[in-house]
Amino acid sequence: MTQNGSGAMAKSAFVTGASKGIGLAVARSLAVAGYGVTLTSRNQDEVEAAARSIGQGARGVVCDVRDPQALQREVDAHVEAFGGLDVLFVNAGVGHFANVADLTVQQWQDVIDTNLSGAFYTVKAAIPALKARGGYIFTLSSLAGRNPFAGGGAYNASKFGLNGLSEVLTLDLRQHDIKVTQIMPGSVATHFAGHTPSEADAWKIQPEDIAQLTLDLLEMPARTLPSRIEVRPSRPPQK
Repeated sequence: MTQNGSGAMAKSAFVTGASKGIGLAVARSLAVAGYGVTLTSRNQDEVEAAARSIGQGARGVVCDVRDPQALQREVDAHVEAFGGLDVLFVNAGVGHFANVADLTVQQWQDVIDTNLSGAFYTVKAAIPALKARGGYIFTLSSLAGRNPFAGGGAYNASKFGLNGLSEVLTLDLRQHDIKVTQIMPGSVATHFAGHTPSEADAWKIQPEDIAQLTLDLLEMPARTLPSRIEVRPSRPPQK
């Protein structure tokens, strides 16, 4: 178990999809704020490098959120390492974009199994630990969870579903002192869907902006829950 300098039990966070982008930025900010952090990813080299870049006892583990048994093992290992769990950041996601007529069954399953079922498995694994001392669940959704677009059949469906799951979690868990917030960004400068961030992305939301928002939400009074946060670039390019 990890303690802070005063002898009190340190807080900890479990972040999925954390080898880069939003997940890594959130994990790094939480570590700086004093949280013990576990980062997960399907890529061993990337997640271990991400944990080393954070230092401060951060753990980088390989975990596919499509595997509920693997998630339970890693959440249990996190609780063993840090003495409990306070923050769950559900971030792992993929995107395949094509007209429904051209979208393959495998692509549909990959998106739904990762973005929606994976979120359910992640939360399911963590609920007992969160109930033990209260906590906060963040689900990383998208403006695509409210705004459908052509070619977004699988991705829209996954994020619409994630929003619904998040709203139900709020109702199911609020009496256990567990908060749930959906964070719904627009364009973010990340590696999502094969994109490589560059200077041309300066107008977009940056991963560090979502990390700052997460820290700000954690500082809200216990009596107050911002249950859904839509985040947009303040000045996108004119079309």
